[in-house]
Amino acid sequence: MNSPAISVHHLTKTFGEGRIAVHAVRDVDLDVEPGEVVLIMGPSGSGKTTLLLMLGAMLRPTAGSIMINGIELTSTPERQLPALRAHHLGFVFQDFNLLSALTALENVELACNLAGTSGRPAEDRAIELLRHVGLGERLHFRPDQLSGGEKQRVAIARALANRPTLLLADEPTANLDSSHGRDIARLLLQLAREQRCSIVIVSHDDRLREIADRTLWLADGAFRELDTMVVDPVCAMNVRPGDITPHYLYGGTTHWFCSQACRNDFAEHPESYLRGAGQAQRC
Repeated sequence: MNSPAISVHHLTKTFGEGRIAVHAVRDVDLDVEPGEVVLIMGPSGSGKTTLLLMLGAMLRPTAGSIMINGIELTSTPERQLPALRAHHLGFVFQDFNLLSALTALENVELACNLAGTSGRPAEDRAIELLRHVGLGERLHFRPDQLSGGEKQRVAIARALANRPTLLLADEPTANLDSSHGRDIARLLLQLAREQRCSIVIVSHDDRLREIADRTLWLADGAFRELDTMVVDPVCAMNVRPGDITPHYLYGGTTHWFCSQACRNDFAEHPESYLRGAGQAQRC
């Protein structure tokens, strides 16, 4: 049996102390296998971004351990973390984060340089990756000459430049229309299967569940079982019922919401949200 690509135990992050302490992530355990796609969903403020930053060695946890390729991230000296990220991790961001003055080829080639490959081998690697993501005809285009979907493909190629053990994606489809979002989702799944790259995605996009091997729900900094969730009839997000969760009684049924804004929208025109979709159901 393969060892996990990344193994997380009792991961905790607390901001502040005493009565003002905010427990962003609480005692999280997570193993991700090679080639596995894990989707982490949850409402805003649930701790998703904090967790992703810790997995990417960009934020120190308060407690717990993160092991990747035999390296314990939480005890690695700060000065060694940039090199560790450059060699073992890949990142895909919601806003692409491409360098606007560089072409697609140069953006990916720069990532190769940071990982220790330079000269013609770096250029060849960048060309190979861009062709693999369907951008062989866009090598010399700058980001402002590319569509949103093409920019995200460049970002994915760049994230793979160092042959990472783990690729971390933060809302990779958020700025894309439905068609391009599906294309990016399928591409991520293809890369996981072909290159055995493990992928952890944090997102609100429910469509990504189609390509995930596992979907985990993060709420109040801890993973919850999906079968305890219900669906917000306004935005279709999974919600965990509770005393402080926004809710509204209509037609003898309690409907639960991810936010007060969704509750208020529902209260104004409940029938428009229930018509054709039925009442909120358990996931």
